[in-house]
Amino acid sequence: MRAVVCREWGGPGKLGVEDVPSPVLRDGAVRIKVQAAGVNFADLLLIAGQYQEKPAFPFTPGAEAAGVVIEVGAGVTGLKIGDRVMALTGLGAFAEEAIVDAQRALAMPPAMEFETGAAFPVAYGTSHGALEWRARLQSGEWLLVTGAAGGVGLTAVEIGKAMGARVIACAGSADKLAIAQQHGADHLVDYSKEDIRERVKAITGGRGADVIYDPVGGDAFDASLRSIAWGGRIIIIGFAAGRVSQIPANIVLVKNIDVIGFYWGSYQAHKPDLLRSSFTQLFRWFQEGKLRPHVSHRLPLERAGEALQLLQQRQSTGKVVLIPSA
Repeated sequence: MRAVVCREWGGPGKLGVEDVPSPVLRDGAVRIKVQAAGVNFADLLLIAGQYQEKPAFPFTPGAEAAGVVIEVGAGVTGLKIGDRVMALTGLGAFAEEAIVDAQRALAMPPAMEFETGAAFPVAYGTSHGALEWRARLQSGEWLLVTGAAGGVGLTAVEIGKAMGARVIACAGSADKLAIAQQHGADHLVDYSKEDIRERVKAITGGRGADVIYDPVGGDAFDASLRSIAWGGRIIIIGFAAGRVSQIPANIVLVKNIDVIGFYWGSYQAHKPDLLRSSFTQLFRWFQEGKLRPHVSHRLPLERAGEALQLLQQRQSTGKVVLIPSA
């Protein structure tokens, strides 16, 4: 089979597509013919050796895929050959076939296409877990989302609206903000031209944001922190800007705020049942039309490096998806 292979730490240009043996099926797992694979910022960190986990070389990146079950391992129940599934692969999604533990494969809603399924699990799972479990977002609260047209940011806009929040979307261009608005944002802030703190204060009548969802870090985090309401919560998702911000403890103290870290991937090991219940809700919202996954780029495996560069250079909106058969 063909697969994207990483043989040394580095940037997207180090990746290549090779003919490799199909992975061996293990007990409790299924083999999926991959129809589409989602590309995530974490893949960039992984191939650079900067992620929390460092796999042995050579390895195939790719944490999420959608496809068809073509083989079932011993002991698997609830899945059969021919089932359409989305899967949390962890590794190996950038290939024509992937092996995944059966508990990490979810039957897709009938109306969901493979490209949508590949774009769904990591981004929507992250935003739902962050906003419901950790940030405790309530209906009627003000939610500020930075990087609001990006892979996870756009899903936070949609999920925030589904949970009844008033959503302020922040992004670096009018085009990106237009996409956030199409997906439910109530107010828009262009932080390439506008002061986040002043605009948020104006929008909220001086209150500030009750919850801040930040996958960007850097200057956007610094400005957002000064836009927070008394008793607010700021949830740290990632550092797409490249700088890990240092948090002034005096602001935390004076405003009685919570600074919350959220690493969604760890829930797969610690609370898998909570993840599955989260997807039950997410699929319900999808079927109700409240979640509309946005894929800005669809590329073949041979262009995996280019796909990752789109994320690295912040040129994509929503998700980028690889199509093995393209």
